[in-house]
Amino acid sequence: MNFSSKKYVYFAFIWHGFFLAITVAMLDLNTVFPTLITKLTGNKIVFGALYSVMLSVPLVFNVVFSHLLKKKTHKKKYLLLGMYLRGLSFLGMAVVTYYFALTNPSLTVLSFFFFVFLFSISAGFAGISYTDIIAKSVTKKERASLFSIKQFFSSSGAFLGGLIISRIFTFDTVFPTNFATSLFVGFIGLFIASLGFVFLNEKPSVIDEDNTYSLKEYIKAIPKTLKKDESFKYFIIVENITGFSIMILPFYMVFARESFNLGNEYIGIYLLVQTVGTIFSNIVWGIVANKLSSKHVVMICIILGGINPILALILSQTTPVYFGIIFFIIGFMISGRKVGFSPYLLDLTPNVKRVEYLGIRGSLNVLVVVLPLLAGVLITGLGFVPTFILVSVMMVVAFIILRRISDEQACEFC
Repeated sequence: MNFSSKKYVYFAFIWHGFFLAITVAMLDLNTVFPTLITKLTGNKIVFGALYSVMLSVPLVFNVVFSHLLKKKTHKKKYLLLGMYLRGLSFLGMAVVTYYFALTNPSLTVLSFFFFVFLFSISAGFAGISYTDIIAKSVTKKERASLFSIKQFFSSSGAFLGGLIISRIFTFDTVFPTNFATSLFVGFIGLFIASLGFVFLNEKPSVIDEDNTYSLKEYIKAIPKTLKKDESFKYFIIVENITGFSIMILPFYMVFARESFNLGNEYIGIYLLVQTVGTIFSNIVWGIVANKLSSKHVVMICIILGGINPILALILSQTTPVYFGIIFFIIGFMISGRKVGFSPYLLDLTPNVKRVEYLGIRGSLNVLVVVLPLLAGVLITGLGFVPTFILVSVMMVVAFIILRRISDEQACEFC
């Protein structure tokens, strides 16, 4: 088999996406993880802090990682290392949950900060490596198609993961073995997912020979890069603001549990509904990306991110069944962000500076560092209603700014 052929490249990314989706479902941030943390501690601020660590750590270190990786022509080994470390973090959480969740929940939560940090920091250099490999392996015209196909299989994997989660929590109602089981399945899934890349023959990256900055000079040059490239600057601003819609995703499950006094059976139900939304959305996103552009996918995602909080407040006055619509829309948003934001960024990125741009993009997503923690503070202090309304307002702001990135600006750096 030709491990550098276009067919194998597609196979590697689809294989990885399918099994990674199963893994992610085992600790789904919008259903499983909130429920586990709620059982260990009812403190919403602690949960917000954990979520902040999970989202922010890879972004905070991205400039450092990009500085190290920009001189590397081959990055596959860094991708695999990151995946293996993430697998070990799942295993660690599974073991600690199984042995200490009942006897010492505080220790369990404390250990989660370490394992989530390990999970997240390994995602930093793995994410840069992954994006660089996909960008140099697939042409610009093929990217939207690959992302759409990959997302379809990822959604199928997520649906299978939802079925596994539903079965675990339906037939194993004993805490904490049910959560420990799901985490262990996630550990196995990550190692299977890595096999797609083990045999991939990676093309060498184009190295910018003139870029020999030290890390200090590299960081100092960031403002100049943003000033020179307005499209990239506005992209960074928009992605930061859309973090407001991301920050409340795990709190929808908490809101539902408090509104309807739900049991664990709804973890699997809502996860399946979310996955169905993700699968169905792939058809929509594929059409939008191919007929229009990745930018239009981002626009629609922002609109959905603004509508969902208000809709959640309305549906909380109905029944748990109708509230499932919220998770269906979340599926659309999760899928759309993957199909929209990354390809759109690659459209804006000069090839020789791709790794540099990815690092800057990651590390300047500063709001992701504080927003989940802020969500916990706001919901604890003000309640769900003001917090949800704030998110909707910020999505309007993000949409207005995104419209300032013209197609001419984007094409200038294609």
